[in-house]
Amino acid sequence: MKYIVPEQKRVVLPIVESDECFPVGRVFCVGRNYAEHSREMGDDPERDPPFFFAKGAADVVPVGFSETVSIRYPMASKQFEYEVELVVAIGRGGRNLTLEQAADAVLGYAVGLDMTRRDLQAQAKKKGRPWEVGKSFDESAPISPILLKTDLLTKKILNAEIGLKVNDDLKQISHISNLTWSIEEVICKLSEVFELRPGDLIMTGTPENVGPVISGDEMTAWVDSIGEIRVRVTD
Repeated sequence: MKYIVPEQKRVVLPIVESDECFPVGRVFCVGRNYAEHSREMGDDPERDPPFFFAKGAADVVPVGFSETVSIRYPMASKQFEYEVELVVAIGRGGRNLTLEQAADAVLGYAVGLDMTRRDLQAQAKKKGRPWEVGKSFDESAPISPILLKTDLLTKKILNAEIGLKVNDDLKQISHISNLTWSIEEVICKLSEVFELRPGDLIMTGTPENVGPVISGDEMTAWVDSIGEIRVRVTD
């Protein structure tokens, strides 16, 4: 087969302690899945059904646990903000999954950043337009290698600390147990509106205290039992 333009490079994430990789398909994100973050964004944190938006696979930036990766301050924005998130890698697809099937669909876990052009997102929200301009852009999803699921790891993650520092200044801190909708519930709800496929990623939401970064800032993001990533913002 010949292509009329060069084929875009496929984004893959390493698997911890494996020579295999995870080919990234779609990247689904859960909006406001921690009550305190919902409050800070002006929403009622009651347990309404989760809502979803997406990033492009090309937006993913692989970040190793032992390196610092640079991302560029994005075009067209003056308010570039961090959101640390637990990322779930899907290994089995399906639609209208039960909670048990949702648990079985999980291949592994990673640490990610849902970087956001907050000013562009706010403008879109004010006009009732889609959020993509604020959420889906180049280098907006730095993500760690994937740690494969085990029963012990899953139990640890349920109560794991999640946090983020900017230049060693603590900005976000919470626990995965504070998710409004659990990992399995998120997968179930998502599978009611999309048929999930192996290779999909789900960013499960961010805790409170999101905020801006500028060129030169370095973010350290972590989820206990998975690891931490370091990402620097450049011009």
